[in-house]
Amino acid sequence: MRFSGVGLVMLAAICWGFSGGIATILMNKGWDPIVISLYRGAVGFICFFAWFLFGFRQNWIFSTRLYIWSLLAGFGVAGNFTFYFVSIQASSIAVAATLMYTAPLFVLLISFLLRIERSTWFKWGCISGVLIGIILLTGAYNTESMSVSFLGTIAGLASGLAYALFIFGFKNASSIEKPQTTLTIAFFSLCLILFLFTDKDEAASVLMSSDIGWFLLLGIVGAGISFIFYLIGIRWTALTTASMVAMVEPVTASLFGVLLIGDHLTIIQLLGMVLILVTITVLSVKQSEKKFMPSN
Repeated sequence: MRFSGVGLVMLAAICWGFSGGIATILMNKGWDPIVISLYRGAVGFICFFAWFLFGFRQNWIFSTRLYIWSLLAGFGVAGNFTFYFVSIQASSIAVAATLMYTAPLFVLLISFLLRIERSTWFKWGCISGVLIGIILLTGAYNTESMSVSFLGTIAGLASGLAYALFIFGFKNASSIEKPQTTLTIAFFSLCLILFLFTDKDEAASVLMSSDIGWFLLLGIVGAGISFIFYLIGIRWTALTTASMVAMVEPVTASLFGVLLIGDHLTIIQLLGMVLILVTITVLSVKQSEKKFMPSN
């Protein structure tokens, strides 16, 4: 079962990596990132709602705390999808995926502020390592000729921050009720949030366009089955292993960008990317080990 779990988590990460490529194709066709995010979330909601209905009696619960945390998760995933696609549009898939992968760093910083985590030299060393990696990846060491636009950098980091918000909301909501209930509520709220900001005419035109297949594929691969694969796989996988396997996502996204779209990174950017991914993975593994370490 353990190896099946690793396979499902890896498959989910690959799906998320490909979702950035599919979104890039749609943005190159002229579609707005918010419209793309809305359809990704809407198709995902349909998948989660169907999953929810399979065990309706066991999944249904009335809890104010559940709705509040799930709504927070919905805000987080709405921001994550949208800022990620904006970052791709303003920079590249590789840069956007890597900056989004800084989410565990934001979780750590928020935990410091809320006094959930204790500050240590190791954790601040990881934070410093990620910051150096971001500087190398974006070219911020030379402000006159940055390799990544300011919008691409800010949007990428914002997607990571939004993903951290989703993690907090989803974790607290799932402690109250089953994850399929949380995802159903979260993605329903995502649809409502993004619908308020999207271009209604453009969103409606998707249904009659020749690109509808790409939108459906993005929603199924990038939200529906990928989250289901991940939630099933994580039950059979140690969190330390899952943290390392999740690194497949930015790698897949980067390969998609390089091989199929023609993106390219300099040696310095590659070093920055590796530094961020390795540091975040080490931090995630250490945090997971600490949670399961027996007390004396």
